[in-house]
Amino acid sequence: MSARLNTKHLTRIAFTFAIMIAFFLPNFNVLAASTLGDSTEAAPVYPSKQAVNQVTLAARITKDLDATNAAQDRLARQTATRAAQLAYQKQQDEIARKAAEKAAAEKAAAEKAAAEKAAAEKAAKAAAAKAAAQKAAAARAAQTSYSTSRSTSGTYRGTFKISFYDPAVLGSNMGYGGVAANLSIFPRGTRLKISMSNGQVLYRTVNDTGTFAYSNPYQLDVAMPNSSIPAAGILSASVEVLS
Repeated sequence: MSARLNTKHLTRIAFTFAIMIAFFLPNFNVLAASTLGDSTEAAPVYPSKQAVNQVTLAARITKDLDATNAAQDRLARQTATRAAQLAYQKQQDEIARKAAEKAAAEKAAAEKAAAEKAAAEKAAKAAAAKAAAQKAAAARAAQTSYSTSRSTSGTYRGTFKISFYDPAVLGSNMGYGGVAANLSIFPRGTRLKISMSNGQVLYRTVNDTGTFAYSNPYQLDVAMPNSSIPAAGILSASVEVLS
């Protein structure tokens, strides 16, 4: 910019000298004659037509040069403004790109956390289902109470009324291997073989009694899961004492 300004000033100076030369040089003889003549009155000095044309041309060139310089200045300012706009736009694009990358990363992290949580919940449900299945299997196994390797013959004690209850429903942890009875007939720890009227055979150990035992000593209340209790609810059974 400073070099262009210096060039412009030098050009103006050169054109100024050119105008001066164009004006004075063609009329130098007239000036000399008027200065050296014998006439007491100085003759009027008029520029020649050539000098006027040269001055006019020089003025037009100077004007054109000024217009050219002004146009170049405008172009330079426009170029600088455009460059600044492009730089600003590039900066904004970079900010937007980084924001988009951050948002995508946060979304991916949230989706990963949600997937991990869902997997953990699924695993917990599977573990709970497995535990429930194991508990049910244990309950079914408890119905038989004793293995078939134990003696299945004993002392016959008669026919008894059989009712059922689920210890778990009552909040008890005694399990399903027991039976409530009149303890004066079957002391605690007595092992019984109960052959019910529906053909099912149960092996139980007396571990409890109930209020029913006072009014009906020939009743047994057998521990059994609710899901396995016979539909009849009350049965009769032949009872043998195994030990």
